[in-house]
Amino acid sequence: MSGDLRPVDRELFRRLLRRQASTVTVVTAVARGTDPACLGGIGAPVRAGFTATSFTSVSLDPPLVSFCLGDASSSAPVLARAEHVAVHLLAADQREAARIFATSGVDRFAAYRGWTAGPFGVPLLDGALARLLCRVVHRVPAGDHTLVIAEPLALGVGDDGDPLLYHRGGYTTVPSAQVGVPAGTAVAA
Repeated sequence: MSGDLRPVDRELFRRLLRRQASTVTVVTAVARGTDPACLGGIGAPVRAGFTATSFTSVSLDPPLVSFCLGDASSSAPVLARAEHVAVHLLAADQREAARIFATSGVDRFAAYRGWTAGPFGVPLLDGALARLLCRVVHRVPAGDHTLVIAEPLALGVGDDGDPLLYHRGGYTTVPSAQVGVPAGTAVAA
């Protein structure tokens, strides 16, 4: 690797970020609709869901997690009003869910049938490695995205398996370690 540093431009920044492997999640939410009375939709819940690779833990005490959503996303209006969200850590065999929830211009919940309505009406996807039902506590404008910070209220652990990852512009996975970390080895959290 060359020691040369170059000024940041959009394309170089994007290429660099593609080198980071990220856990693939699907975030789902529901918010009260705002359709006018003449459309008959006052208060009808509106669902949203999107694929995100920006999920991370923020704090253990209190428990907090975060993810980002582009302001131009079709899910942004629902996320701006949602009080609760669910974050699904996808398993290696859930590429189809990741693809559907990353596709613009489709009814993602009609295209992906493996979900049920959970607490607060938040859609919960089947087959995830883990699910976190969260209460939104902060929304922070950040450039062309909004950083959402949420407090997990309930956790669901699915079958253990390999995670779905996003790397170099595509989905991939890495097999689980065959051997655990040796006793006495420090592991960064």
